[in-house]
Amino acid sequence: MSKKMLRPLLSLPEIKVFEQLSTPLKIQDFLDKLPINFELRGETYMSPRRVLSTRTAHCMEGALLAAAALSYHGQKPLLMDFQTSYDDEDHVVALYRQKGFWGAISKTNHAVLRYRDPVYKTVRELAMSYFHEYFMWDGRKSLRAYSAPVDLNRYRPEKWITSDENLFFIVGDLDGSRHFPVVTKKNILSLRVASKIEINSLRLVEWSSRKNPKDN
Repeated sequence: MSKKMLRPLLSLPEIKVFEQLSTPLKIQDFLDKLPINFELRGETYMSPRRVLSTRTAHCMEGALLAAAALSYHGQKPLLMDFQTSYDDEDHVVALYRQKGFWGAISKTNHAVLRYRDPVYKTVRELAMSYFHEYFMWDGRKSLRAYSAPVDLNRYRPEKWITSDENLFFIVGDLDGSRHFPVVTKKNILSLRVASKIEINSLRLVEWSSRKNPKDN
C-alpha cells in the first residue's frame, strides 16, 4: 500500500498523524505515549482508526497501528505473533526492515518485550531476542513459538485500518499462521527459571489499572 491508496480512506486528523509517523522510531515513541488498553469493558481488537480515536492500545492494537503507519510510508505491514505456554499470554509485534536487517515495534506495559533495533539478520534472530525476557511471575520461561511474518496486505485497508469493528478475524489468522518452535520439548524441563531481580522487573509498569495493576 501507499499514501496514494490510503489517504482517501483517512480523515484529515488521521492523515496528519500518519504523516508524522514516518520512521519506526517515531512510531514507537508515539505508541509509548498511549495509555495501555486494559479492556475494562471487555475484550477488544481495535483498528488503527479506533486506536487514534480512543488514544489507548494493547499489544495487538499497537502492532496494528504500527503496521498501518509503516504501510502508509511504503513498507510492508508485517506482524509477528509469539505463542506461549498455556498459562501465559501471547504477544504481537510489528516488523520492519532497514538496510537488510530486521527490527520490531512493540506496545507493552512492562520494561521487557519492547522495541527492537534493526540489527537482526533473520526474523528468527529477532524472535529469539525475546526468549529470555518472556517469563512468568514464578520465573518459568514461557515463550514457545513465533510466527512467520504475516503480511496485512492480504486484507483490504478498509477491513483493518479504518474498520469500526473488532478485528477478531486477524487474531484468528495470526493464531492459525505458520509458527516455529523456539525450544524443543526435551529442553523445556531444563530451562533455568528467571532470577528474583528479573522477576521484580515485571513490577515496573508505565500504566496502572485499579482492576489489575499487573496487566500487560
